[in-house]
Amino acid sequence: MSLSTFSNNRRRVRLPLLEIVSVLCLMGALLLFAVELIGFSQTRDRLQSDITVAQVAVGGLTSVEAQTRWEQAYTQPIELRYEGSPIQLDPASVGFRTNSETMLAEALARSTDDSNYWLAFWNYLWRRPVEPINVALSAQYQEGLVRTFLEGIAARYDRPPGTPQPALATLTFEMGTPGYTLDVDAAMRLVDQALHDPVNRVIDLPVIQANPIDNGLQALREMIVAYLDAQGFIYDGQTTVASVYIMDLTTGEEINLNGDVAFSAASTVKIPIMLAYYKFKDFALSQDEAWLLVNSLLCSNNSSSNLLMQIMGEDDIFAGLQYVTDNTRYLGARNTYITAPFDLGVEGQVLGSNPIPQTHPNPRFNTDPDLYNQTTAEDLGTLLMMIYDCATYGSGLRLAYPNGEYNQTECQQMLEVMSANNLERLLQGGIPAGTRIAHKNGWLYNVHADAGIVFPPNGRNYIIAVFVWESGEFFDYTRAWPLIEEISRAAWNYFSPEQAEVSRRTDLPELAQSCDLFRPPSAEATNLNDIDSWRTAAPAATQ
Repeated sequence: MSLSTFSNNRRRVRLPLLEIVSVLCLMGALLLFAVELIGFSQTRDRLQSDITVAQVAVGGLTSVEAQTRWEQAYTQPIELRYEGSPIQLDPASVGFRTNSETMLAEALARSTDDSNYWLAFWNYLWRRPVEPINVALSAQYQEGLVRTFLEGIAARYDRPPGTPQPALATLTFEMGTPGYTLDVDAAMRLVDQALHDPVNRVIDLPVIQANPIDNGLQALREMIVAYLDAQGFIYDGQTTVASVYIMDLTTGEEINLNGDVAFSAASTVKIPIMLAYYKFKDFALSQDEAWLLVNSLLCSNNSSSNLLMQIMGEDDIFAGLQYVTDNTRYLGARNTYITAPFDLGVEGQVLGSNPIPQTHPNPRFNTDPDLYNQTTAEDLGTLLMMIYDCATYGSGLRLAYPNGEYNQTECQQMLEVMSANNLERLLQGGIPAGTRIAHKNGWLYNVHADAGIVFPPNGRNYIIAVFVWESGEFFDYTRAWPLIEEISRAAWNYFSPEQAEVSRRTDLPELAQSCDLFRPPSAEATNLNDIDSWRTAAPAATQ
């Protein structure tokens, strides 16, 4: 064979590259198809990728894995927080269980479509997104067990609101703590939501807040009794008696601690004398009458008081005494009277007495009261309330006498005169210096008293009348006055806690101030509408 022949034969023997490549491609395609088909077939044994069951993502998991995952989520304890205190609730303890078989069957049915196998495979090859599937939670629990659990929490953690607690050392009041109670019905709804939520399983329990209990004046009453006990002064004893009447002029609440015990009225009866004189007069008081009034009220001048009653009796002092007593009792002070003139200790004074009216004071106590001049703390409180209501609202005395016997200006003048009684002791000694108080005091050898209206800056005006009595030859003012002053301070601290007097005032004089320091110096200087005007201006005419 020649070289050329060999060369020609060699050119005729060629490999089928195209065919080989084609076969290889076909085999690769078949292999890839097989791989994808196997992969697709494997996914048919799992849940589709975008599926949630009971709000738990279980895509791509086997049935067992998926069921395990959502059951783990729903068996986690729920944390309940009661005012910050954590409490765990085990879902199993309230009978909670998921219907896993039902949810799994629905999940498998919706994520596997056997009737469209090749269509599903085609979508798988092209990685076409499938429509998300959400299978709702199917579960149940026992509501009764939940309620029992919550009621148990309430029994342990609920707190009733507190009441004000007296602090005897400072005569102040520690405010009560707020209370709170679990709102079980609202908590039931929140627990239901948490049991059906695999993620949000912390609950701030709904709590109903309750403000501290305001037990009215009871705390103040307890404070006064405790204070007197601490001082060794038995308020309801056989040889010592304290009588306290306090009225909150904002709410009408009152303290009546032995308020119906009869005492010698002493100069406190000059409040009824003032009331009677204003009723007696048809016109405004003259300058001389105003001067008599301020001497009677501010200086406790007995001769001025007798003269006022003599004027009311039209020169018959006993008729004037009866006029005062009748008016006082008509106004509701049924245990108050004056039947004899004040003894001036001067030669030639006509003494004697009207018949003593029938009264009904507390029979349990006998303070050996003056037979001719008696009152009670609650009676003085009643009269002060009538004046206050008349001066402030145009009621009180005006309603008691609707034919014009009293007018609002006259009632304001009564308060104005009494507010000049600047003793700086007794009731006034228990309140901050400069606080307005319209009051009248009185004392004898065995009884000390003061009754008035206090006007705090916060507007919580109140009436307070205090009597302290001790049997024996002499009840010294150095013991009696601090008792009244500290009772007054306790009342002040109750009504004005923002301006509490936490300790006894150290600026009090030993004795009460002389009336010459606060009474107008003359009849011409007396202005019943502005009792202190004489200090800064020329004498003004009474209006």
